[in-house]
Amino acid sequence: MQNLIEQLHETTTYIQSQTNNFAPQFGIVLGTGLGGLVQDIDIKYTLSYANIPHFPVSTVESHSGKLIFGTLGGKPVVAMQGRFHYYEGYTMQQITFPIRVMKKLGIERLIVSNAAGGTSEKTRCGTVMIITDHINLHPANPLIGKNYDELGPRFPDMSRPYDPEMIAIALKIAQQNNIQHTTGVYATVTGPNLETHAEYTYMNRIGADAVGMSTVPEVLVGVHSGLKIFAASVITDEGYPPERIKETTLEDVIRIAQATEPHLTQIIRELIATL
Repeated sequence: MQNLIEQLHETTTYIQSQTNNFAPQFGIVLGTGLGGLVQDIDIKYTLSYANIPHFPVSTVESHSGKLIFGTLGGKPVVAMQGRFHYYEGYTMQQITFPIRVMKKLGIERLIVSNAAGGTSEKTRCGTVMIITDHINLHPANPLIGKNYDELGPRFPDMSRPYDPEMIAIALKIAQQNNIQHTTGVYATVTGPNLETHAEYTYMNRIGADAVGMSTVPEVLVGVHSGLKIFAASVITDEGYPPERIKETTLEDVIRIAQATEPHLTQIIRELIATL
């Protein structure tokens, strides 16, 4: 069986052959209902996940499954239009493999977005929450197993996983454009079910402002890889206080995410242009 280094070599070699050695500076992971950012990218190349060696294929209806290469804010980027989740049955290593690929392709910064449920008074529907820290409630970790020193250290420090410079710039952009926003702590769980009343309350009590089913695995590998990281959630439903909880469907989540997407897109576009 091929090891991770060999798989990365095969995948990056294939991608470079299909994109004329396009060298992105930024990697972008687009969450549920947030794929519209690609409309702002001056697209040079588009690759289907299904054609990329060793790439998983997204099984979630709202994730299209394309790797987009082009420019955004005048900078070369690669964007994942559709990500992978633990609840789809993939291993943590499979979920985060694209992050390692993007690092091999040349990215220096990683931008991650997601749709999440609010678990504090300040995270209301339609708010963009800029993530300042996280709580990992997944039962697995993508760094478990053999460590390849050329990819990163055995014990990466997680005292500051989200880049303070990018957070400060994003906050300024949100304020200048009157975008409904806050900062907060993101908790990740396996899903695919949404949380119970008691679980939402638990999230609030342990210090989480939002809860979702993604992002942290990618951030762990991003930190391990030495990338500077910015992440943001679009709050699509409310779980705290308990009396604000109402029955939520995927369609509800996508509708609210898409309504808020232009605000998050503006933050990301101007953030990239500024750096």
